[in-house]
Amino acid sequence: MATTALTPAATAYRSSLYEWVTTTDHKKIGILYVVNSFLFFLIGGVLALGVRSQLAVPDNKLISPELYNQLFTMHASIMIFLFIIPMLAGFGNYIVPLMIGAPDMAFPRINALSFWMLPLAGIIMLSGFLTPGGAAAEGWTSYSPLAQRAYSGIGTDLWIVAVALIGTSSILGAVNFLVTIFKMRAPGMTMFRMPIMAWTVLVTSVLVLLATPVLTSGLIMLFIDRNYGGHFFDPATGGNAILWQNIFWFYSHPAVYIMILPAMGMISEILPVFSRKPLFGYKAFVFATAGIGALGFSVWAHHMFTTGAVYLPFFSFMTFLIAVPTGVKMFNWIATLYRGQLTFSTPLLFALGFLSMFLIGGIDGAFSAAVPVDFALHDTYWVVSHLHYVLFGGSVFGVMAGTYYWFPKMSGRRLNETLGKIQFVLMFIGFNLTFFPMHLLGLDGMPRRIAVYASTAGWSQLNLVATIGSIIIATSMLPFLWNVFISLRNGEPAGDDPWEGNTLEWATSSPPPPYNFDHLPQIRSERPVFDARHGRVADHGGEA
Repeated sequence: MATTALTPAATAYRSSLYEWVTTTDHKKIGILYVVNSFLFFLIGGVLALGVRSQLAVPDNKLISPELYNQLFTMHASIMIFLFIIPMLAGFGNYIVPLMIGAPDMAFPRINALSFWMLPLAGIIMLSGFLTPGGAAAEGWTSYSPLAQRAYSGIGTDLWIVAVALIGTSSILGAVNFLVTIFKMRAPGMTMFRMPIMAWTVLVTSVLVLLATPVLTSGLIMLFIDRNYGGHFFDPATGGNAILWQNIFWFYSHPAVYIMILPAMGMISEILPVFSRKPLFGYKAFVFATAGIGALGFSVWAHHMFTTGAVYLPFFSFMTFLIAVPTGVKMFNWIATLYRGQLTFSTPLLFALGFLSMFLIGGIDGAFSAAVPVDFALHDTYWVVSHLHYVLFGGSVFGVMAGTYYWFPKMSGRRLNETLGKIQFVLMFIGFNLTFFPMHLLGLDGMPRRIAVYASTAGWSQLNLVATIGSIIIATSMLPFLWNVFISLRNGEPAGDDPWEGNTLEWATSSPPPPYNFDHLPQIRSERPVFDARHGRVADHGGEA
């Protein structure tokens, strides 16, 4: 029998690869989530550049309308289902057990299973490009009748299977987070001593458990419609297209908070550290987080004002109402910064970027909550701008802030500050150049999802500016990638607590040992490391 002799280096490489593939350590799984999500972020970004290239000039024939529809559908689907949601779950995987003093997630093997469903789902979704009809092309909302067999190919079936698989992964992950948080907190870590990041992951997990099965049910019904003669959503066969919209948005509006609450948690951990102050109004922040989670299930129909099938006054009122807990959070963040000893390191810059972009996204969202305004702006580029200010300006800036903040804990080395600030400036400028003109395009009546517009429409200059902005955003990734590469090889050693943090992850080594802690400091408030460093109890909490 033939045999192959491995060199010691090859054996070590195989052992390392095998260890990563089979790991059940929450920290390694968290890193796998982050890396996998970032790869899909790059793919989604390339697709976005394709969309923006097509719209850069009027009467453009660079991309066919059929391919354009596939590009924007897959861009949105990848960014939402394969980047933002898994990326935030990855940070939760790595950080939450450390923050609450747990040795691991409650179900390590299920945790690994949850992760490995994601790259499989991504491959399935992207494989649609290889099918005769191309990838899914009816938009990430997959509205009927466009999503029915008569108008779409096998790429849509692959999209359905992939999204259902991602949903299953999210449900398993949510159960794991809830059991971990409720059952594995360290002695002294009461619910009101938990870091805000852990609270946001807890509320997000509840949202996932309540909302995701509804979407999964809808996906199964859509699959039956397409392949087994079902009549759920196809009006041509007696189905109800509005039923799909109700099911889809009952998941997808809470999903907005699934995509933003953990980012809010990250910012809430970063701002106190870099302003040398406790988070202002800790308990108010907790209740506001829970309030957003509860109200998130009462506003889904504001995406359906123009259908005429929903009770407009109720859903308009509830949409305005959800601005209250969001406003509480914004007030708390600003109050935390007020008169703080600010250190403008890269994590704080991205956190400030998050605050400013999310504020704009919140304000322009309030316009859409007014029924007459929504009727005027529905399906225009105003909505595209709002969506990106909330999800890119919120989640992506939050993720970048978290990456610079926790990279030293994950790797034991700091990221380069100069490269980080260059990335921030490029991303901030590129983001606003790309998405702010879309407000004006929406007011000018430019519909979204169109592949070509006439030169007489008056949209040329704003679209060109938006495309230039998207190129700058793409360019901002170059210093980041280089930064990660050189920092992993030769970065400055971080030490255990490089930022003088407040929460328990800074009480262990960087990177942490397999079971996280050799010993834990006494937990008497939501800032146990701050307490241990200063030898006293924080002056703003600590009660059970």
